[in-house]
Amino acid sequence: MSIEIRTIDDAEEWDRYVDRSDGTNLFHQFDALDVQAEYTSANLYRFAGFKGQEAVGLFPVFEIKKGPVSTAFSPPPEIRVPYLGPAVLNMEKLKQRKRERRLKRFLDGCMERIENDIGPKYTHVRTDSRYDDLRPFIWNDHDVTPDYTYLVDLEDGTEAVKSRFSSDARSNIRDGEDADYVIEEGSHTAIERILEQVRNRYEAQDISFHLPTPFVIDLFDRLPDGQLRPYTLYVDGTFVGGMLVLDDGERVYRWQGGVRTDADVDIATNDLLDWRVMRDAIERGRAYYDLVGADSPRINRYKAKFGPELEAYHSIENGTPVMNKMAHLYQKIR
Repeated sequence: MSIEIRTIDDAEEWDRYVDRSDGTNLFHQFDALDVQAEYTSANLYRFAGFKGQEAVGLFPVFEIKKGPVSTAFSPPPEIRVPYLGPAVLNMEKLKQRKRERRLKRFLDGCMERIENDIGPKYTHVRTDSRYDDLRPFIWNDHDVTPDYTYLVDLEDGTEAVKSRFSSDARSNIRDGEDADYVIEEGSHTAIERILEQVRNRYEAQDISFHLPTPFVIDLFDRLPDGQLRPYTLYVDGTFVGGMLVLDDGERVYRWQGGVRTDADVDIATNDLLDWRVMRDAIERGRAYYDLVGADSPRINRYKAKFGPELEAYHSIENGTPVMNKMAHLYQKIR
């Protein structure tokens, strides 16, 4: 039996499949996809594959038009969604040969729908690290490039996790035990302060930062409670630093923030924020802390001190030679 590719516009049905898949994250959810489409002026296609009545895969795709040219993305550009792309379900009990055949048919069907419904001159997909079989894309003439992130394993508990930190990270945490500061979770005001600090830090380095604050606030309001957590650190009532943390039920993500502070304080602000996020995640029973990115040697020196494991995810690209060249030039400039 072949795989039928449908589009799903019913929130309850789509989210039911998202919940059943081991390879989705919170950005796959119905409302999160809507917010992404709204802030990128994209047409959203929620593709789902079915074998009979059984769902086998999900693949949200965003069409963005520039004049007569259509492009396809998952996730859409500019809004710093770390991972999206396809996810599978109801395949864990299949033998390898049958699983591969079903996955290939699902992705072949999605790529055919993308070509027929969108006809993109350029396609870019960035997968969740839990999606690991990229061969159907390669067989369909897509270029696949590995990217990397760091994962901190939280399953052994707080003391075991901290024991894997570097000596300076442990020392900074100990010094913070006697310091006078407050870390709390906030809402809209916290989001605004965190993003303003990040934006100022980027601009000081002549780097553009296009993440719209209203986009993040809308995500906060429309996602289930606790999935987007704005952490802020204050000293004597003054905002010093913060992080926007995502929580998909298995992993927490160091999404935005944690930049160097300009405040004159005697504490290691980001070490203390990261440690608080990890402790809270352990209390909630989360398995991993994704530090979201391991591709900058300068930033990696900071992230690596938490004893993480390196994990690969993938960027997938297909387009005309001219569009590919333009995309690479744009990414280099950005």
